[in-house]
Amino acid sequence: MNLPLYKQMIKTNFKGMMSYAIGSAFYIILILGIYPSIAKNTEDIENMIDAMPESFLKAFGFENGLGSLEEFMSGEYYGLIFIVILSIFSVMLSTKLLAKMVDQGAMAYILATPTTRGKVAFTLASVLTTGLFLIMAFTTLAGLVGYQWLIGGQFDFDVSTFLLLNLAGFLLFFAVSGISFLISAISNDEKKALGLSGTITFLFFSLDLIGKLSDKTEWLRNLSLFSLFRPSEIVTGNAEITGVFFSLLAIGLVTFAIGIIIFKKRDLPL
Repeated sequence: MNLPLYKQMIKTNFKGMMSYAIGSAFYIILILGIYPSIAKNTEDIENMIDAMPESFLKAFGFENGLGSLEEFMSGEYYGLIFIVILSIFSVMLSTKLLAKMVDQGAMAYILATPTTRGKVAFTLASVLTTGLFLIMAFTTLAGLVGYQWLIGGQFDFDVSTFLLLNLAGFLLFFAVSGISFLISAISNDEKKALGLSGTITFLFFSLDLIGKLSDKTEWLRNLSLFSLFRPSEIVTGNAEITGVFFSLLAIGLVTFAIGIIIFKKRDLPL
């Protein structure tokens, strides 16, 4: 790793990272703040949910209803908003760190210093992972502090399940970031890299969403990386944790590694 470059890239992108981290933390706090009033009217809300199509509930993570705080959070945040926020972050920052620097010529100045392409690529991958970790750390901390501050002992809260949920989210977007980083590593054009990464990520999301809507389309979920992240199953204890976690970790490590190797060996525009 090139430590001076790492520090500089963290400094350059810190405000952007913090905006995503604070936004995610704010949304968790908001959900915790409204849950007590929701829980008081659980019967009415459950009746309303029961009247909705099962496919709709499954698509947005409400198939378990609102029986607990964890189920409410998995449906209200981790089922959709969380995925949107982290998808945008992963695609945008991976493109900014690599393809944009190549496209604008900044990479030539970095490589003119006494360092190697491999170290540069590894350093930029580390910056991307650090940003992802920062967002998940803020989200997790906000959930734990927010529960004590806003709810206290009014309702049960399974901390271990919440931590697993956030670990699963981190690993999912570690894999998404790896794919986006790989695309950025092979591209000389910022717009093309951003468009391709965004399209692939949106396609994964769409395939997973469509696959939830019907038994006839459920096979589409097998084509989506997002199908490995199932917050509703995690909070009910029905998820296959070990296999999914290792799969997401492996996808992230392999795609980051391939991206670094390709960037190290390919020709760059002058």
